[in-house]
Amino acid sequence: MTSRPYILAETNWNALKAATFDLAVLPWGATEAHNYHLPYATDNYEADALAAESARIAWEKGGKVIVLPTLPFGVNTGQSDIYLDINLNPSTQFAILCDIIEVLNRQDVFKLLLFNSHGGNNFKSIVRELGLKFPKMFISLSNWTQVVDKYSYFEEKGDHADEMETSLMLHLHPDLVLPKEKWGDGASKGYKIKSFSEGWVWAERQWSKISADTGVGNPHRSTKEKGERFFTDVTQKMGNFMFELCQADLGDMYE
Repeated sequence: MTSRPYILAETNWNALKAATFDLAVLPWGATEAHNYHLPYATDNYEADALAAESARIAWEKGGKVIVLPTLPFGVNTGQSDIYLDINLNPSTQFAILCDIIEVLNRQDVFKLLLFNSHGGNNFKSIVRELGLKFPKMFISLSNWTQVVDKYSYFEEKGDHADEMETSLMLHLHPDLVLPKEKWGDGASKGYKIKSFSEGWVWAERQWSKISADTGVGNPHRSTKEKGERFFTDVTQKMGNFMFELCQADLGDMYE
């Protein structure tokens, strides 16, 4: 396999000793149960593939982008009783980001995109604090699940191991998806207090109390074709954004 020059894990010192980059991309996933049929590293597989393809698009347009290795653990405080769901507290994420950003800042890579692949990761307050700590850095945050309207591609509502994620994994790693007869139905419970479902009040869900199979959303209409179409459209839009961010003048960001 030929190494991709925009993937840090694959490139080498021979290529990097004279290289410069405008944008570092840090994919961040999670390790957690995804219904019965998807692997624990689903969020990481998705992050790897989506970030790499988006970066390829930006690179081929002339963007000097480098994708850092995916961080495989996320915030799973609501799933503490689900076996081997690995939790990183937000304070730990802050510490990790401080160390990574210190390296980038020292080496004059002043643009960082957090490529989030897990719903439990909420980086906004962390980014605000890091912005004060590293004033030269421009830190942005993306959630690939929001790049396009997923309900233009998928019929079933859901947000975890649902039709969208299952279709995406059928496209990316069909060998890791169990046969359909093993799939749970992703039935889930909502709060009795309806204000929570209206979106203006929030509380963390206790996962084992809302879902028997750990899924939220019926996956049974999933197909690899839906996953491929969604993957293509998300990465095209994200790749164009990465290129724009590479080209952006940090001293002239507003109009």
